[in-house]
Amino acid sequence: METNILVVDDEKEIADLVELYLKNEGYNVYKFYTGKKAMECIDSMKLDLAVLDVMLPDIDGFSICQKIRERHHYPVIMLTAKVENIDKITGLTIGADDYITKPFNPLEMVARVKAQLRRYTHYNALDVNKAKIVQNTNEFDFSGLIINKDTHKCSLYGKPLSLTPIEFSILWYLCENRGKVVSSEELFEEVWGAKYLDNNNTVMAHIGRIREKMKEPPRKPKFIKTVWGVGYQIEKD
Repeated sequence: METNILVVDDEKEIADLVELYLKNEGYNVYKFYTGKKAMECIDSMKLDLAVLDVMLPDIDGFSICQKIRERHHYPVIMLTAKVENIDKITGLTIGADDYITKPFNPLEMVARVKAQLRRYTHYNALDVNKAKIVQNTNEFDFSGLIINKDTHKCSLYGKPLSLTPIEFSILWYLCENRGKVVSSEELFEEVWGAKYLDNNNTVMAHIGRIREKMKEPPRKPKFIKTVWGVGYQIEKD
């Protein structure tokens, strides 16, 4: 089955380089140098992943990411020359799944693309090694929250929650470890499958996005509690 990847960067050399490496892996690449052309592709093509430059001459990458998240759940990787944490947090809170700062190693970029596609493609797969509860381990239903691993559907108080694959994986892991405080390091290494580095705000940004979708008050959330200096927890009743 073909994998279609959108690549958008106004720096022709970078866009061409990303295209070359991804095509060498057998992926179909739709490459554009402007946001407008990318938007047209998003509306007309079935895509499996997007690599978006933040700074574009017409439409910025954040706006394109928001457009994607209105209708699609496939992974989005942001590219940027900036290193400020606020830009990274902005990208993650609007639904991006990963963030790569220029200049970058093309082989690392390919590895991150593969990791995101693997997670997106197989998020429904059963993981028998994590069957930590005797009851139906593929669905949790408590306090108005229902999350099902087989269907990849989640609802709160009867209304569907539109979660990205990363957000779903975070919420699922917290539900699976309900009652336990899960550190940011454990969450990152479990969900992203990469080594956690100090001062990494990725988990915090995604937790904030999940709470926002659940309409949770940031100071007194009902579901995902912050244990300061330790991590996050969904309490048992």
